[in-house]
Amino acid sequence: MEYIILFAVLFLIFVIYVIRSVIEDKKRRLLFEKALRQEYGKRAEKRYPDGRLDNLKKRFAEKSVVKGFVLDDITCNDLEFETLFKRIDRCFSSAGEECLYSMLRTPVFDDKELERRRKLKDHLEENEDERVALQMFFACVGRTGKYSAGEYLDNIMELEEKSSLPHYVLIAVMLISVAVMFFNTGAGVFILLTALIYNFITYFKEKSRIDPYITTFAYFLRLLDVAKELQKMYPEAVKNAGPAGASAVADGNSGDVETDNGRSIINDTIRRISDDRKPFESFYRFSFFLTGSDGMSSGPLDIVMDYLRMGLHLNLIKFNSMQKTVKKYGQNLEDIIYLMGYIEALISVGEFEKSLKTSCCGILTGTSADGIYAKAMYHPLIDEAVANDLELNGSMLLTGSNASGKSTFLKTVAVCQLLAQTITVVPASEFRSGFYRIYSSMSLRDDLEGGRSYFVVEIDAIKRILDAVTADNPEDQSSKTKVMCFVDEVLRGTNTIERIAASAQILESFDEMGIQVFAATHDNELTYILEDSFDNYHFEEKIENNDVLFNYRLQKGRAKSRNAIRLLSVMGYSESITGKALARAEMFEKTGEWIAAGLTEKEEI
Repeated sequence: MEYIILFAVLFLIFVIYVIRSVIEDKKRRLLFEKALRQEYGKRAEKRYPDGRLDNLKKRFAEKSVVKGFVLDDITCNDLEFETLFKRIDRCFSSAGEECLYSMLRTPVFDDKELERRRKLKDHLEENEDERVALQMFFACVGRTGKYSAGEYLDNIMELEEKSSLPHYVLIAVMLISVAVMFFNTGAGVFILLTALIYNFITYFKEKSRIDPYITTFAYFLRLLDVAKELQKMYPEAVKNAGPAGASAVADGNSGDVETDNGRSIINDTIRRISDDRKPFESFYRFSFFLTGSDGMSSGPLDIVMDYLRMGLHLNLIKFNSMQKTVKKYGQNLEDIIYLMGYIEALISVGEFEKSLKTSCCGILTGTSADGIYAKAMYHPLIDEAVANDLELNGSMLLTGSNASGKSTFLKTVAVCQLLAQTITVVPASEFRSGFYRIYSSMSLRDDLEGGRSYFVVEIDAIKRILDAVTADNPEDQSSKTKVMCFVDEVLRGTNTIERIAASAQILESFDEMGIQVFAATHDNELTYILEDSFDNYHFEEKIENNDVLFNYRLQKGRAKSRNAIRLLSVMGYSESITGKALARAEMFEKTGEWIAAGLTEKEEI
């Protein structure tokens, strides 16, 4: 009787524990759902595992053997791409992060694909319940630490495949030994113990081989679970699903975009996910033998399962079976990762759009002949950024003092052009442009490891832009698209005379080659040399009450203010330095010659 009471008490404790766990889980889900609704569009700092962003870059480089243009590393560095990505990224799954990263580094030259992204983004932004449900599913898939989902898949594909036949043979031997016991107990027990001991000895060696990949399969199972839930969420999409094993072409294009709406686009995406999931129906069976094997079990049932794994190698058998399925249908998994990531990336884009004070859908004309037009354009990474208008049909030469806003303006135009060609959300009230290949040469530095000076690094960076214009790749249709380039202080690494002469010729060659150029310079001489081919713009500052005031407003024409020496005075430099410097500058303007060092102030004046 005591044992029955004890069992009843233990069972009651177990039931209470289960009920409490269910309640706590439901409470967490409700809080998460509430946060998704309330925090939508609010800027928040997202944390990444150590090495995650570096790994995204590395993975993109490995997989970007794309027959088309991608934003190169120099331009990414100039535009602070990593910070821009973090500003936009609100994804909960590795698939979403990877797709968004790839999306931002791969400008589109097809207005149909951009229209598809815009419609899907708008649909998910307008339907809150649907968006929240999807985000909760993607959170269930989760992240994969610092490594990408694609890397997990590659590791499985590269791992040597092993046969489960030896494991089945030993299980058969054990079954036979049980039968032998009915005729010869001693012999049957000996055979059974020998087989078990052999399995125990070989188990840990084999388990250590598969342990690094258990997390991979657990991720794939979560991915496929969510794919199944998406099928339930969009039953109308599954009705048109194809045959098992059909692999979606993960290019983001299908159907007639002009007649499609957001609902039909997401249905099409879910249908393709459903097609790709079908070969994995058997993937789940007995998967707990593998994913439940974490090495250190706690409960009685876990301990029993551990001994079953060691004695019968059930987890090793299941691993081999799952690996075989993944190797056969790896492309299907890759497509599911991409398609889920595509949906979540555009949810993140919608949230980014919501967080902007002003935004518009960039209008790309399909031709670069009409230049660029923008109203109230600003940089999305700068709080309280000053917005500027721009109407430019040719190339721009931008002058002004240090800290007046030249470099920031170049980056603003470049970022807006990039966002228009990738996620269709531009921080401006209006933005019209054509399709461009985007290059820059702005935030360069000495290559100490390669032993190259700043000047050599700079001329290499500029040469790559010239090479991009002259390159002709038949497999890359974008190679015929016009180049837009951003250059800050051309050839700043050399002496004045050669810098001005070479800079003028390089910029003139850019313009003659049809490149849309945005160049910033301190050399006012260039504004005269290039005034027939470049439109002059400038930023200016004022000095009032010993304080420097910048309004960051783009002005037409060349810079006229001469405040650099006055800034020295504002910063506390003595009159003996600033007065003589000003005298030298004025004398050079009059005579074209510099006063020699050591002359008196009277002689200099």
